[in-house]
Amino acid sequence: MSAPLTILMDNGSLEPAATLALRGLAEKLGERIGQAVTPISLLHSSAVPAEQLGGIAAEILEPALERRLAAGQTDFLIVPLFFGPSGALTDYLPRRIAHLRGKHPALTTRVAAPLFAAGDDRLARILADQVRTVGACLVRARSGDDTFPSRVALVDHGSPAKAVTEVRNALARQLGTLLGPDYTVAPASMERREGAAYDFCEPLLERLLRMPGWNTSEVAVAMQFLLPGRHAGPDGDVAQICRGAEIAAGGALRTLMTGLVAEHPLLVDILVDRWRATG
Repeated sequence: MSAPLTILMDNGSLEPAATLALRGLAEKLGERIGQAVTPISLLHSSAVPAEQLGGIAAEILEPALERRLAAGQTDFLIVPLFFGPSGALTDYLPRRIAHLRGKHPALTTRVAAPLFAAGDDRLARILADQVRTVGACLVRARSGDDTFPSRVALVDHGSPAKAVTEVRNALARQLGTLLGPDYTVAPASMERREGAAYDFCEPLLERLLRMPGWNTSEVAVAMQFLLPGRHAGPDGDVAQICRGAEIAAGGALRTLMTGLVAEHPLLVDILVDRWRATG
């Protein structure tokens, strides 16, 4: 029987920076656990031209497993780079694995838990560190005014799965506790599906930044995003929402976006624990 192949799996992106960042994170995880970790996306990333990825094409999960199964690798341990139980993990991934097992009965897969776990505040500690970092940068820029932004908008992508939004809300509560009573922390979604059934995603970030108090202050936008891409990059959707809100506020609003979660070294500690608990 082959030894398990560890895969670090994100959802996937058409932005080269996301795949390159996934590769860097897989390398760091591999160094910590003492074995190679293969970076593979669930979807999308294989459409990025290889020349934009250092000449090495990105892989997506199903054909990547097919190739390795054909070569005799049958045992896989998947560490998902997902905050919570999205439909990609609870529905799409099991269906694709079942499809592959129909063709390759020897296939064995174990899937680690998502990043967020009740009672573990490390994700919130990452976010708190990043909020303090943008606040410290602002203090230096003001030449002595040591007032940090007291309002924090924790923004995620927005999900049709209520359980994923509940993760966002739990992180906002943890973040508020860590930052303390001088801060007002509110969760928000970058986008949502239409219809009352998805009202749990509210407020949208663009609406929050137009609310009284929020539209006349400095707001730290805590990015509950893992990797750079179309949404979370410096010119991504969140940045555009922030710029639009600032324009609408006529200069009374200033937003400061934090770094991404995968940029913080504590994320690797979480991934190591998820891998150990599964292995």
